[in-house]
Amino acid sequence: MRKNVHLRTLLVAGELMRIALWFLALFGVAVAIALFAGNNQSTVTLYWPPWRVDLSLNLVLLLLFALFMLVHGALRALAALFDLPQQALRWRTQQRERAMHVAVLGALSNLLAGRFLRARKSAQLALAPDLFVIGNAITRGNPLLEALLNAGAPFTSGPQWLAENVLHGRHVLAVAGTHGKTTTTSMLVWVLECAGLQPGFLVGGVPLNFGVSARAPTLAASRTALPPEGERFALGRPGAETGARMIGANSCFVIEADEYDTAFFDKRSKFVHYRPRTAVLNNLEFDHADIFDDLAAIERQFHHLVRTVPPSGRVVVNGLEDSLARVLKTGCWSEVRSFGAAGSDFTAQGEPHDFAVLHQGEAVGRVQWRLSGVHNQLNALAAIAAAEHVGVPPAHACEALGSFQNVKRRMEVRGVVPLGAAGAGVGTNGDITVYDDFAHHPTAMRTTVDGLRRMLKPGQRILAIFEPRSNTMKLGTMKAQLPWSLEQVDLAFCHSGGLDWDAREALAPMGARAQVADGIDELVAHVVAAAQPGDQLLCMSNGGFGGVHAKLLDALLK
Repeated sequence: MRKNVHLRTLLVAGELMRIALWFLALFGVAVAIALFAGNNQSTVTLYWPPWRVDLSLNLVLLLLFALFMLVHGALRALAALFDLPQQALRWRTQQRERAMHVAVLGALSNLLAGRFLRARKSAQLALAPDLFVIGNAITRGNPLLEALLNAGAPFTSGPQWLAENVLHGRHVLAVAGTHGKTTTTSMLVWVLECAGLQPGFLVGGVPLNFGVSARAPTLAASRTALPPEGERFALGRPGAETGARMIGANSCFVIEADEYDTAFFDKRSKFVHYRPRTAVLNNLEFDHADIFDDLAAIERQFHHLVRTVPPSGRVVVNGLEDSLARVLKTGCWSEVRSFGAAGSDFTAQGEPHDFAVLHQGEAVGRVQWRLSGVHNQLNALAAIAAAEHVGVPPAHACEALGSFQNVKRRMEVRGVVPLGAAGAGVGTNGDITVYDDFAHHPTAMRTTVDGLRRMLKPGQRILAIFEPRSNTMKLGTMKAQLPWSLEQVDLAFCHSGGLDWDAREALAPMGARAQVADGIDELVAHVVAAAQPGDQLLCMSNGGFGGVHAKLLDALLK
C-alpha cells in the first residue's frame, strides 16, 4: 500500500514539473517575440508591375505563420478524414469486444447456474465471428443455430463459401457420382501433381500420396496468364524438372462433388455451387433415400450440375450408365468425353491391375499399379479423360497412375496376423489380413469384394464384416440387395446395432454363410471363431465401426 502511495506521489510531482517547464518555455518565446517585433522597422516590398506593395516584416511573418497553421490544419483534417474507415473498424471491434464480454459473462453465469446448453450457446456466440459457415449436418433446433438466427448473425453454407472464396476464378475439376468420387478425385489430383500443375484440392478422404485431404493452389500458379489452347503443356516425365506449363489465372482446383444437399436453408445438391469447367460423372444410381424420393430426383440434380458447365468446358461421362445417358439427354452444352463402354472415347483393355488405355480405339498408354477391381479401372479412365482437358496427355496420366497409392480406408490393410507355417514370413497364404474399406452402398460393397477376390489365390476365403450405417441403409431401402452384394464372400458378419429393420431376415437368402450380431464384441467373437489361416477379413463401413479392426487384430493374436 505504501509503495502505491509513493508511486502516485512521484507521478504527480513529475507532471507538475513538466507543466512548470512548459510555462518557462512559453515565457521565453513571448519575451523573444516582444524584443524582436517591438522595434522592428524592416519592410518587405512586393513588385508586380506596375504595382508595388510595401509590407511590414512583422505582418509578413504573421501571415506566413497563419499560412503554416492553415496548411497544418488542412493536413490534419485530411488525415482524420482518411482515417475514418479505420476509426469505424476500431469502433466495430470495440463493439464486438463488448458484446463478447457480455456473452462470456452470460456463459459463466449459465455455467454456474447449471444451465450447460445455454452456457455452451453463449460461449460460442462470444467468439463474435464475421461469418458463420453452416454444414448440412446442422438442422433447425440446434441451439447455436437458433441463437445466431435470433441474433441476426451473418451465415452461409460451406459449398457457397467455397465457391466464393476458393473456387472463384480457377479452373475447377469436379468429380461427381454415387461411387468412387473420393478415389477418382485423388487419382486426378495425383495426375495433375505429376504434370507439375500443383493443383489445389478438396477430397472427402485422405489420398496417401499427399497425406492431407485438402490443399490450396500455389500462389505462383494462380497469377500467370492462360496460354493458348494448343500450347498449354510441354510435359516431360511425371516429376521431371521440365514439368508442365501452368494453366494460369484459372489454376486447377480439383474437388469431390457430392450430390447431398447444401444446408438447412438450401436443399440443392452441393455440387451446383462449384461451377466446374471439367465435370466428371462417374456413375449414378439411387442413394440418399433420406433426402431423395427416387432416382429421377437425383438425375435432376446432376442435370443442374451439367447446366453450370460452360461451352468451353468438358463433361466426362461413364458410357456404361443409362442414368447418366438420361441426364445428358435432358441437355448438355459442353464437350462430352465418354469412358468405359465399348464405343466410348476412353476404354481399357486388360486386367484391372495391368491394362492398356485406348483413346478412340488407339492405345495411348498403360496403367500398372497395385489397385484392383473393375471399378478402379473405370475410375482411372475418368481421371485420364478429365486430365486431358487441362492438357495432360493420356500417356503421362497413365504413367502417373502407376505411382498412385490409393486413399486411406480404401482397401487399407490395418494389420496382418502371422499364422503361416514355421519359417514363412508375413504375407504368406497362412496369414490373416484385416482390411478397412469405406464401402457402404450395396453396389460399392460388391465391387470392393470383387476387387479383393481378383487379388487372391484359389482357396483363400473372404470374410466380410460390415455395418449398414449410412442413412440410406439405416432406412432399409436397399436391404434386399445385401445378399447380391455379398455373393462372392465365403462368410458375412453383420453388425445390426441401431437398425429398425431385421438384418437376419434380409440376409436369410445367404443361409449359414451370414451371421448377425447386435454388438461389436459379439461380432468380433463370431469372426474370430470362424477365422482360419489365410482368410481375408474385409471390414466395410462409412464410420468408425466401433474400433472393430483393432479388436479383431487383438483377438486373433491371443
